[in-house]
Amino acid sequence: MLSSAQWLQYGSLAVSIVAGAAIITLRMKASNKPTNLRKIIIPPLGMSTGFLMFVVPDTHVSLLWALYALAAGMLLFAPPLIATSHFERIGEQIYLRRSRMFIYIIIGLFIVRIALHDVVERHVSVMQTGALFFLLAFGMLVPWRLAMMLRYRQLMKNEPPSASAST
Repeated sequence: MLSSAQWLQYGSLAVSIVAGAAIITLRMKASNKPTNLRKIIIPPLGMSTGFLMFVVPDTHVSLLWALYALAAGMLLFAPPLIATSHFERIGEQIYLRRSRMFIYIIIGLFIVRIALHDVVERHVSVMQTGALFFLLAFGMLVPWRLAMMLRYRQLMKNEPPSASAST
């Protein structure tokens, strides 16, 4: 019979797997639709509301650990996403095109996250673990989206070929 702690651990793993699969599915479907600057900027802005969790004392972690989590996201997890996310102009629309490696990188990051989760949870509470992984994810998301924004704006500077110019 499983203890309540084991149920919590397996439940957390199951939720993580389902959430990861949902994110991968959504990201893959999103590449079939044109994008715009708003779609690039909204996720980090929306995610920034997660900092409200730090109002609750149980989520507090040391400043050093918080900086490590942010740095890990920025330096280890963001670069593969930046390297595999590119834009393509099709007519007047701009699409996010990822390399074939994107899905493997996302799955690899997800596996690393699950493996690290158990290690981190041995040293801090469940709520602190959530806070650290939020910081890691935010540290990954912001540079990735900034790079996407810069690439998008650069592509927007290059005017699409107009229909009248080709006649």
